[in-house]
Amino acid sequence: MNARIPKTILALLAAAGLSGAACAQEVTLRLVSAFAENGIYVQRLLPWVHKVNAEGKGVLQINFIGGPKAIPPFEAGNAVKTGVVDMALNTGAFYTNVMPEADFLKLTQIPVAEQRRNGAFDAINKVWNEKANMQYLARMVENQPFHIYTNKKVDKPDLSGQKIRITPVYRDFFQALNANVITTPPGEVYTALERGVVDGYGWPIGGIFDLNWQEKTKYRIDPGFYDAEVSLVMNLPAYRRLTEPQRAYLHKQLLALEAENGFWVKYASDEVARQEKAGIQAIRFDAATAKAFRDKAYDIGWASAIKQSPEIAGRFKTLFSK
Repeated sequence: MNARIPKTILALLAAAGLSGAACAQEVTLRLVSAFAENGIYVQRLLPWVHKVNAEGKGVLQINFIGGPKAIPPFEAGNAVKTGVVDMALNTGAFYTNVMPEADFLKLTQIPVAEQRRNGAFDAINKVWNEKANMQYLARMVENQPFHIYTNKKVDKPDLSGQKIRITPVYRDFFQALNANVITTPPGEVYTALERGVVDGYGWPIGGIFDLNWQEKTKYRIDPGFYDAEVSLVMNLPAYRRLTEPQRAYLHKQLLALEAENGFWVKYASDEVARQEKAGIQAIRFDAATAKAFRDKAYDIGWASAIKQSPEIAGRFKTLFSK
């Protein structure tokens, strides 16, 4: 286990009676979220958890322990790897400390359903199994491009002189745009904006209202780039301990979860309108500049991936691209 995870958290998990199996026929899986419980990702997930539990009595149950108050966002990946918890709702950008390849998932340009058909999903799991001791279960967020949000207006794709909060998702891209980058957990961004520690941040099109960042945000730069990846991952030994009926039941429910991903298209559109109403102004470039901006994001993203892990990135690029 990771010594950095507080003993009080481990005691909490043990006290919750989450030892793994309620009986020989039923297993209870411990689930945490790297995202806040009041945020859209968890709010979309919880009805699914309730459905799994209602339909899975005697087979499989999920015990949702909580969000970052249970385990810090950047420790959730390691908690899954080491078996402190069984599952996590997480994004690859938050567990690059476990495996740098986790960040490559932002570069997918095809739906998860197609990833399951064309071999991408199997390729992901081969790497996750070998390098992270994890099973990649399902992707529950799609069609959520990242954007640059800033309090300093620009007229071209140049962030010179700006301090921008990042995660590994867009570090290389933002640095190529001449930004000074700062890494902080999401929970610290509001205060950083308020105090002028940062001038802006990278974030998907949705979710800023969950964190009240709209109160401290003036501009959003269009177009978006990459695709926010939020997925369920599971400790590999825990996954392999499942019986065939338990695994089949979980897989059926995971596919049902992914089948609801159409929600995110309308959500993105609604968030654009909501941001405009809140006073966030869109900065839009001409068509040629916008295309060059987006192409640059992917060129830099893949160049970084290939530099970091040539064989895996090369395999993923073929499978992830349109």
